Amino acid sequence: MDFDYSPKTRELRARLLQFMDEHIYPAEATYSAELAANTAAGKRWSALATIEHLKPKARAADLWNLFLPIDSATVLSYEGAGLTNQEYAPLAEIMGRVPWASEVFNCSAPDTGNMETIARYGDDASKVRWLGPLLEGRIRSAFAMTEPEVASSDATNIATRIERQGDEYVIDGHKWWISGAADPRCAVFVTMGRTNPDAPRHAQQSMLLVPADAKGITIVRPLNVLGYDDAPHGHVEMLFDGVRVPVGNILLGEGCGFEIAQGRLGPGRIHHCMRLIGMAERALELMCKRAASRTAFGRTVAQQTVTQERIAEARCKIDMARLLTLKAAWLMDVAGNKAAKTEIAMIKVVAPNMACQVIDWAIQAHGGGGMCDDFPLAYAYVHARTLRFADGPDEVHRNAIAKWELGRYGADGHTAAVPVTHGC
Repeated sequence: MDFDYSPKTRELRARLLQFMDEHIYPAEATYSAELAANTAAGKRWSALATIEHLKPKARAADLWNLFLPIDSATVLSYEGAGLTNQEYAPLAEIMGRVPWASEVFNCSAPDTGNMETIARYGDDASKVRWLGPLLEGRIRSAFAMTEPEVASSDATNIATRIERQGDEYVIDGHKWWISGAADPRCAVFVTMGRTNPDAPRHAQQSMLLVPADAKGITIVRPLNVLGYDDAPHGHVEMLFDGVRVPVGNILLGEGCGFEIAQGRLGPGRIHHCMRLIGMAERALELMCKRAASRTAFGRTVAQQTVTQERIAEARCKIDMARLLTLKAAWLMDVAGNKAAKTEIAMIKVVAPNMACQVIDWAIQAHGGGGMCDDFPLAYAYVHARTLRFADGPDEVHRNAIAKWELGRYGADGHTAAVPVTHGC
Protein backbone atom coordinates (compact mmCIF):
# COMPACT_ATOMS: atom_id res chain seq x y z
CA MET A 1 0.00 0.00 0.00
CA ASP A 2 0.98 3.63 -0.45
CA PHE A 3 1.21 5.45 2.89
CA ASP A 4 1.41 8.89 1.29
CA TYR A 5 -1.51 11.24 1.88
CA SER A 6 -3.74 11.98 -1.07
CA PRO A 7 -3.77 15.59 -2.35
CA LYS A 8 -7.25 16.02 -0.84
CA THR A 9 -6.06 14.79 2.57
CA ARG A 10 -2.96 17.01 2.47
CA GLU A 11 -5.08 20.06 1.72
CA LEU A 12 -7.67 19.26 4.42
CA ARG A 13 -4.97 18.36 6.90
CA ALA A 14 -3.26 21.74 6.47
CA ARG A 15 -6.52 23.61 6.99
CA LEU A 16 -7.47 21.46 9.96
CA LEU A 17 -4.11 22.00 11.66
CA GLN A 18 -4.51 25.74 11.17
CA PHE A 19 -8.02 25.63 12.62
CA MET A 20 -6.79 23.72 15.66
CA ASP A 21 -4.05 26.29 16.26
CA GLU A 22 -6.34 29.29 15.77
CA HIS A 23 -9.52 28.09 17.47
CA ILE A 24 -9.38 24.75 19.33
CA TYR A 25 -6.26 24.97 21.52
CA PRO A 26 -6.99 28.58 22.58
CA ALA A 27 -10.51 27.48 23.62
CA GLU A 28 -9.44 24.65 25.94
CA ALA A 29 -9.33 26.83 29.04
CA THR A 30 -12.67 28.42 28.11
CA TYR A 31 -14.22 24.98 27.64
CA SER A 32 -13.07 23.82 31.09
CA ALA A 33 -14.24 27.02 32.77
CA GLU A 34 -17.65 26.87 31.10
CA LEU A 35 -18.14 23.23 32.04
CA ALA A 36 -17.22 23.98 35.66
CA ALA A 37 -19.68 26.91 35.72
CA ASN A 38 -22.47 24.80 34.23
CA THR A 39 -21.82 22.03 36.75
CA ALA A 40 -21.95 24.49 39.63
CA ALA A 41 -25.25 25.84 38.27
CA GLY A 42 -26.75 22.36 37.91
CA LYS A 43 -26.60 22.49 34.10
CA ARG A 44 -23.71 20.17 33.38
CA TRP A 45 -25.57 18.37 30.56
CA SER A 46 -26.18 21.60 28.63
CA ALA A 47 -24.50 22.19 25.28
CA LEU A 48 -21.41 24.32 25.71
CA ALA A 49 -21.32 27.70 24.01
CA THR A 50 -17.57 27.22 23.48
CA ILE A 51 -18.29 24.41 21.03
CA GLU A 52 -21.45 25.90 19.54
CA HIS A 53 -19.65 29.14 18.65
CA LEU A 54 -16.92 27.21 16.85
CA LYS A 55 -19.21 25.05 14.72
CA PRO A 56 -20.16 27.84 12.26
CA LYS A 57 -16.46 28.64 11.86
CA ALA A 58 -15.67 25.00 11.05
CA ARG A 59 -18.50 24.83 8.57
CA ALA A 60 -17.44 28.09 6.92
CA ALA A 61 -13.94 26.61 6.58
CA ASP A 62 -15.39 23.53 4.80
CA LEU A 63 -14.27 21.31 7.68
CA TRP A 64 -17.69 19.80 8.31
CA ASN A 65 -18.84 16.14 8.19
CA LEU A 66 -15.35 15.10 7.13
CA PHE A 67 -16.08 11.52 8.25
CA LEU A 68 -18.84 10.90 5.68
CA PRO A 69 -17.43 8.09 3.52
CA ILE A 70 -17.04 8.27 -0.21
CA ASP A 71 -19.98 5.94 -0.92
CA SER A 72 -22.30 8.12 1.19
CA ALA A 73 -20.90 11.51 0.25
CA THR A 74 -24.10 12.80 -1.30
CA VAL A 75 -26.96 12.39 1.15
CA LEU A 76 -30.16 14.45 1.00
CA SER A 77 -28.38 16.77 -1.46
CA TYR A 78 -25.76 17.46 1.20
CA GLU A 79 -22.20 17.25 -0.07
CA GLY A 80 -19.87 15.64 2.45
CA ALA A 81 -16.10 15.44 2.13
CA GLY A 82 -16.39 12.10 0.33
CA LEU A 83 -13.19 10.70 1.82
CA THR A 84 -12.09 7.09 1.94
CA ASN A 85 -11.25 5.56 5.33
CA GLN A 86 -7.55 5.99 4.57
CA GLU A 87 -8.03 9.64 3.61
CA TYR A 88 -10.05 10.47 6.71
CA ALA A 89 -7.79 8.68 9.21
CA PRO A 90 -5.08 11.40 9.43
CA LEU A 91 -7.79 14.01 10.02
CA ALA A 92 -9.28 11.97 12.87
CA GLU A 93 -5.81 11.84 14.43
CA ILE A 94 -5.56 15.63 14.44
CA MET A 95 -9.02 16.06 15.97
CA GLY A 96 -8.17 13.45 18.63
CA ARG A 97 -5.53 15.72 20.16
CA VAL A 98 -8.37 17.46 22.04
CA PRO A 99 -11.16 15.09 23.19
CA TRP A 100 -14.03 17.46 22.42
CA ALA A 101 -12.68 18.82 19.12
CA SER A 102 -14.45 16.27 16.90
CA GLU A 103 -17.85 17.72 17.80
CA VAL A 104 -16.82 21.12 16.43
CA PHE A 105 -16.50 19.49 12.99
CA ASN A 106 -19.63 17.29 13.40
CA CYS A 107 -17.33 14.27 13.44
CA SER A 108 -17.91 12.92 16.95
CA ALA A 109 -19.08 9.51 18.08
CA PRO A 110 -21.67 8.08 18.26
CA ASP A 111 -23.20 10.45 15.71
CA THR A 112 -20.73 9.50 12.96
CA GLY A 113 -21.59 5.81 13.12
CA ASN A 114 -25.29 6.54 13.48
CA MET A 115 -25.31 8.86 10.47
CA GLU A 116 -23.56 6.25 8.34
CA THR A 117 -26.04 3.62 9.57
CA ILE A 118 -29.09 5.72 8.70
CA ALA A 119 -27.57 6.75 5.38
CA ARG A 120 -26.98 3.11 4.41
CA TYR A 121 -30.01 1.38 5.90
CA GLY A 122 -32.70 3.94 6.75
CA ASP A 123 -35.72 4.61 4.56
CA ASP A 124 -36.37 8.00 2.97
CA ALA A 125 -38.61 9.17 5.81
CA SER A 126 -35.96 8.32 8.41
CA LYS A 127 -33.30 10.15 6.42
CA VAL A 128 -35.43 13.28 6.26
CA ARG A 129 -36.43 13.11 9.93
CA TRP A 130 -33.09 12.14 11.50
CA LEU A 131 -30.21 12.16 9.05
CA GLY A 132 -30.74 15.68 7.72
CA PRO A 133 -30.73 17.32 11.19
CA LEU A 134 -27.74 15.18 12.23
CA LEU A 135 -25.76 16.26 9.17
CA GLU A 136 -26.64 19.85 9.97
CA GLY A 137 -25.50 19.39 13.58
CA ARG A 138 -28.90 20.45 14.93
CA ILE A 139 -29.53 17.25 16.93
CA ARG A 140 -27.46 14.48 18.54
CA SER A 141 -28.02 10.72 18.68
CA ALA A 142 -27.12 7.66 20.74
CA PHE A 143 -26.42 3.97 20.07
CA ALA A 144 -28.30 1.72 22.50
CA MET A 145 -26.75 -1.75 22.52
CA THR A 146 -24.84 -2.57 25.74
CA GLU A 147 -26.78 -4.17 28.62
CA PRO A 148 -25.98 -4.73 32.32
CA GLU A 149 -27.50 -8.19 32.69
CA VAL A 150 -25.48 -9.90 29.95
CA ALA A 151 -21.90 -9.93 28.69
CA SER A 152 -22.41 -7.46 25.86
CA SER A 153 -18.94 -8.16 24.49
CA ASP A 154 -20.88 -10.91 22.69
CA ALA A 155 -23.52 -8.97 20.76
CA THR A 156 -25.60 -12.12 20.31
CA ASN A 157 -26.31 -12.01 24.07
CA ILE A 158 -28.45 -8.88 23.73
CA ALA A 159 -31.63 -9.55 25.70
CA THR A 160 -33.75 -6.48 24.91
CA ARG A 161 -36.97 -7.77 23.39
CA ILE A 162 -38.50 -6.31 20.23
CA GLU A 163 -41.94 -7.69 19.34
CA ARG A 164 -44.07 -6.77 16.39
CA GLN A 165 -47.68 -5.91 17.19
CA GLY A 166 -49.58 -4.88 14.08
CA ASP A 167 -47.96 -1.83 12.53
CA GLU A 168 -45.67 -1.23 15.50
CA TYR A 169 -42.69 -2.74 17.27
CA VAL A 170 -42.77 -2.85 21.08
CA ILE A 171 -39.42 -2.61 22.87
CA ASP A 172 -38.63 -3.79 26.40
CA GLY A 173 -35.10 -3.79 27.74
CA HIS A 174 -32.43 -2.47 30.07
CA LYS A 175 -29.40 -0.66 28.61
CA TRP A 176 -26.33 1.05 30.04
CA TRP A 177 -23.19 2.88 28.92
CA ILE A 178 -25.33 4.61 26.31
CA SER A 179 -23.16 7.57 25.36
CA GLY A 180 -24.79 10.93 24.69
CA ALA A 181 -28.22 9.86 25.93
CA ALA A 182 -28.29 12.55 28.64
CA ASP A 183 -27.67 15.35 26.15
CA PRO A 184 -30.91 17.34 25.76
CA ARG A 185 -30.17 17.51 22.02
CA CYS A 186 -30.24 13.69 21.71
CA ALA A 187 -33.28 13.06 19.50
CA VAL A 188 -32.96 9.43 18.39
CA PHE A 189 -31.62 6.12 19.68
CA VAL A 190 -30.31 3.51 17.24
CA THR A 191 -31.49 0.57 19.35
CA MET A 192 -30.49 -3.09 19.11
CA GLY A 193 -32.74 -5.87 20.41
CA ARG A 194 -33.92 -9.40 19.75
CA THR A 195 -36.83 -9.88 17.36
CA ASN A 196 -36.64 -13.66 16.87
CA PRO A 197 -35.07 -15.78 19.66
CA ASP A 198 -35.62 -18.94 17.58
CA ALA A 199 -33.63 -17.77 14.54
CA PRO A 200 -29.97 -18.71 13.95
CA ARG A 201 -27.70 -17.07 16.51
CA HIS A 202 -26.59 -14.15 14.33
CA ALA A 203 -30.04 -13.53 12.85
CA GLN A 204 -31.96 -12.95 16.09
CA GLN A 205 -31.19 -9.25 16.48
CA SER A 206 -32.62 -6.19 14.76
CA MET A 207 -32.05 -2.44 14.92
CA LEU A 208 -34.68 0.25 15.22
CA LEU A 209 -34.72 4.03 15.19
CA VAL A 210 -36.40 5.09 18.44
CA PRO A 211 -37.35 8.75 19.06
CA ALA A 212 -35.85 9.99 22.32
CA ASP A 213 -39.21 11.42 23.39
CA ALA A 214 -41.07 8.13 22.94
CA LYS A 215 -43.23 7.06 25.89
CA GLY A 216 -41.66 4.38 28.04
CA ILE A 217 -38.03 5.57 27.89
CA THR A 218 -36.49 6.30 31.29
CA ILE A 219 -33.01 7.63 31.98
CA VAL A 220 -32.11 5.88 35.24
CA ARG A 221 -28.81 7.63 36.01
CA PRO A 222 -25.63 9.02 34.51
CA LEU A 223 -22.60 6.77 34.99
CA ASN A 224 -19.27 7.92 36.35
CA VAL A 225 -16.19 6.95 34.34
CA LEU A 226 -13.22 6.31 36.65
CA GLY A 227 -14.24 9.27 38.79
CA TYR A 228 -15.37 11.58 35.95
CA ASP A 229 -19.05 12.18 35.26
CA ASP A 230 -18.09 12.77 31.61
CA ALA A 231 -20.58 15.61 31.14
CA PRO A 232 -21.79 17.14 28.90
CA HIS A 233 -21.65 14.05 26.66
CA GLY A 234 -21.70 11.33 29.26
CA HIS A 235 -23.03 7.79 29.51
CA VAL A 236 -26.29 6.63 31.07
CA GLU A 237 -28.24 3.64 32.28
CA MET A 238 -31.73 3.57 30.75
CA LEU A 239 -34.91 1.53 30.43
CA PHE A 240 -37.22 0.76 27.49
CA ASP A 241 -40.60 -0.17 28.95
CA GLY A 242 -43.22 -0.94 26.32
CA VAL A 243 -41.77 1.64 23.92
CA ARG A 244 -43.69 1.66 20.62
CA VAL A 245 -42.35 2.71 17.22
CA PRO A 246 -43.73 2.27 13.67
CA VAL A 247 -42.53 -0.81 11.77
CA GLY A 248 -40.98 1.57 9.23
CA ASN A 249 -38.38 2.49 11.85
CA ILE A 250 -36.57 -0.83 11.41
CA LEU A 251 -33.18 -0.68 9.70
CA LEU A 252 -32.59 -3.04 6.76
CA GLY A 253 -35.01 -5.68 8.08
CA GLU A 254 -35.65 -8.14 10.89
CA GLY A 255 -32.65 -10.24 11.78
CA CYS A 256 -30.14 -7.80 10.29
CA GLY A 257 -29.01 -6.13 13.52
CA PHE A 258 -25.77 -8.07 13.84
CA GLU A 259 -24.84 -7.39 10.24
CA ILE A 260 -25.46 -3.66 10.73
CA ALA A 261 -23.43 -3.64 13.96
CA GLN A 262 -20.45 -5.27 12.27
CA GLY A 263 -20.56 -2.82 9.36
CA ARG A 264 -20.97 0.14 11.69
CA LEU A 265 -18.06 -0.77 13.96
CA GLY A 266 -15.45 -1.07 11.20
CA PRO A 267 -15.14 2.63 10.32
CA GLY A 268 -15.84 3.54 13.96
CA ARG A 269 -12.77 1.64 15.08
CA ILE A 270 -10.62 3.49 12.56
CA HIS A 271 -11.97 6.77 13.95
CA HIS A 272 -11.42 5.77 17.59
CA CYS A 273 -7.92 4.43 16.99
CA MET A 274 -6.73 7.45 15.04
CA ARG A 275 -8.14 9.81 17.66
CA LEU A 276 -6.24 7.81 20.28
CA ILE A 277 -3.07 8.15 18.24
CA GLY A 278 -3.57 11.93 18.16
CA MET A 279 -4.11 11.91 21.91
CA ALA A 280 -0.92 9.89 22.42
CA GLU A 281 1.03 12.25 20.14
CA ARG A 282 -0.01 15.18 22.26
CA ALA A 283 0.88 13.32 25.46
CA LEU A 284 4.36 12.63 24.07
CA GLU A 285 4.73 16.28 23.08
CA LEU A 286 3.77 17.41 26.58
CA MET A 287 6.08 14.80 28.08
CA CYS A 288 9.08 16.05 26.10
CA LYS A 289 8.43 19.70 26.97
CA ARG A 290 7.91 18.92 30.65
CA ALA A 291 10.99 16.70 30.86
CA ALA A 292 13.15 19.38 29.28
CA SER A 293 11.95 22.06 31.71
CA ARG A 294 12.23 20.21 35.06
CA THR A 295 15.38 19.45 37.02
CA ALA A 296 15.83 16.57 39.44
CA PHE A 297 19.04 15.33 41.08
CA GLY A 298 21.20 17.79 39.17
CA ARG A 299 19.95 16.98 35.68
CA THR A 300 16.85 17.73 33.68
CA VAL A 301 14.29 14.98 33.67
CA ALA A 302 14.93 14.70 29.92
CA GLN A 303 18.56 13.79 30.66
CA GLN A 304 17.53 10.86 32.85
CA THR A 305 18.07 7.62 30.95
CA VAL A 306 14.72 6.18 31.99
CA THR A 307 12.95 9.20 30.49
CA GLN A 308 14.85 8.89 27.24
CA GLU A 309 13.96 5.19 27.01
CA ARG A 310 10.28 6.00 27.53
CA ILE A 311 10.32 8.76 24.94
CA ALA A 312 11.95 6.42 22.42
CA GLU A 313 9.49 3.62 23.19
CA ALA A 314 6.57 6.04 22.92
CA ARG A 315 7.68 7.18 19.47
CA CYS A 316 8.03 3.56 18.31
CA LYS A 317 4.65 2.53 19.71
CA ILE A 318 2.80 5.53 18.25
CA ASP A 319 4.25 5.09 14.78
CA MET A 320 3.58 1.35 14.77
CA ALA A 321 -0.02 1.90 15.84
CA ARG A 322 -0.51 4.55 13.16
CA LEU A 323 0.88 2.36 10.38
CA LEU A 324 -1.28 -0.59 11.45
CA THR A 325 -4.39 1.58 11.57
CA LEU A 326 -3.67 3.08 8.16
CA LYS A 327 -3.19 -0.44 6.80
CA ALA A 328 -6.59 -1.44 8.21
CA ALA A 329 -8.21 1.66 6.68
CA TRP A 330 -6.59 0.96 3.31
CA LEU A 331 -7.68 -2.68 3.34
CA MET A 332 -11.26 -1.67 4.20
CA ASP A 333 -11.22 0.69 1.22
CA VAL A 334 -9.84 -1.78 -1.31
CA ALA A 335 -11.33 -5.07 -0.08
CA GLY A 336 -14.16 -4.25 2.33
CA ASN A 337 -14.72 -4.48 6.08
CA LYS A 338 -15.02 -8.26 6.11
CA ALA A 339 -11.64 -8.75 4.45
CA ALA A 340 -10.09 -6.34 6.97
CA LYS A 341 -11.61 -8.02 10.03
CA THR A 342 -8.27 -9.21 11.41
CA GLU A 343 -6.62 -5.81 10.99
CA ILE A 344 -9.64 -4.08 12.55
CA ALA A 345 -9.41 -6.39 15.58
CA MET A 346 -5.66 -5.80 15.81
CA ILE A 347 -5.90 -2.01 15.90
CA LYS A 348 -8.58 -2.21 18.58
CA VAL A 349 -6.08 -4.05 20.77
CA VAL A 350 -2.99 -2.06 19.80
CA ALA A 351 -4.17 1.57 19.81
CA PRO A 352 -5.87 1.82 23.23
CA ASN A 353 -3.08 -0.11 24.97
CA MET A 354 -0.47 2.06 23.26
CA ALA A 355 -2.29 5.24 24.26
CA CYS A 356 -2.68 4.11 27.88
CA GLN A 357 1.04 3.37 28.12
CA VAL A 358 2.23 6.59 26.48
CA ILE A 359 -0.15 8.75 28.50
CA ASP A 360 0.91 6.95 31.69
CA TRP A 361 4.57 7.74 30.95
CA ALA A 362 3.61 11.37 30.28
CA ILE A 363 1.76 11.54 33.60
CA GLN A 364 4.83 10.15 35.35
CA ALA A 365 7.04 12.80 33.78
CA HIS A 366 4.67 15.53 34.99
CA GLY A 367 4.78 14.35 38.61
CA GLY A 368 1.88 15.69 40.68
CA GLY A 369 0.83 17.92 37.79
CA GLY A 370 -0.04 14.87 35.74
CA MET A 371 -2.64 13.75 38.27
CA CYS A 372 -4.79 16.88 38.17
CA ASP A 373 -6.63 18.88 35.53
CA ASP A 374 -3.85 21.45 35.09
CA PHE A 375 -2.83 19.25 32.16
CA PRO A 376 -5.09 17.19 29.86
CA LEU A 377 -3.33 13.93 30.73
CA ALA A 378 -5.47 12.53 33.54
CA TYR A 379 -8.69 12.80 31.54
CA ALA A 380 -6.88 11.54 28.43
CA TYR A 381 -5.87 8.41 30.34
CA VAL A 382 -9.44 7.81 31.48
CA HIS A 383 -10.63 8.25 27.91
CA ALA A 384 -8.03 5.84 26.51
CA ARG A 385 -8.74 3.25 29.20
CA THR A 386 -12.46 3.48 28.49
CA LEU A 387 -11.89 2.81 24.79
CA ARG A 388 -10.36 -0.56 25.67
CA PHE A 389 -14.00 -1.51 26.31
CA ALA A 390 -15.92 0.75 23.94
CA ASP A 391 -15.75 -1.43 20.82
CA GLY A 392 -15.29 -4.71 22.65
CA PRO A 393 -12.73 -5.75 25.29
CA ASP A 394 -9.19 -6.72 24.35
CA GLU A 395 -9.80 -10.35 25.24
CA VAL A 396 -12.51 -10.74 22.60
CA HIS A 397 -10.36 -9.26 19.86
CA ARG A 398 -7.25 -11.21 20.87
CA ASN A 399 -9.28 -14.42 20.86
CA ALA A 400 -10.56 -13.69 17.36
CA ILE A 401 -7.09 -12.77 16.08
CA ALA A 402 -5.60 -15.97 17.47
CA LYS A 403 -8.33 -18.15 15.97
CA TRP A 404 -7.94 -16.53 12.55
CA GLU A 405 -4.18 -17.02 12.76
CA LEU A 406 -4.47 -20.66 13.88
CA GLY A 407 -7.08 -21.26 11.23
CA ARG A 408 -4.48 -20.52 8.55
CA TYR A 409 -2.73 -23.73 9.60
CA GLY A 410 -5.80 -25.80 10.52
CA ALA A 411 -4.47 -25.83 14.06
CA ASP A 412 -7.79 -25.60 15.85
CA GLY A 413 -10.15 -27.12 13.31
CA HIS A 414 -12.14 -23.92 12.82
CA THR A 415 -11.71 -20.22 12.29
CA ALA A 416 -13.25 -17.22 13.98
CA ALA A 417 -15.11 -16.16 10.85
CA VAL A 418 -18.54 -14.82 11.82
CA PRO A 419 -21.49 -15.02 9.45
CA VAL A 420 -22.92 -11.55 8.92
CA THR A 421 -25.36 -12.00 6.05
CA HIS A 422 -28.71 -13.67 6.28
CA GLY A 423 -30.50 -12.49 3.18
CA CYS A 424 -30.81 -8.99 4.63
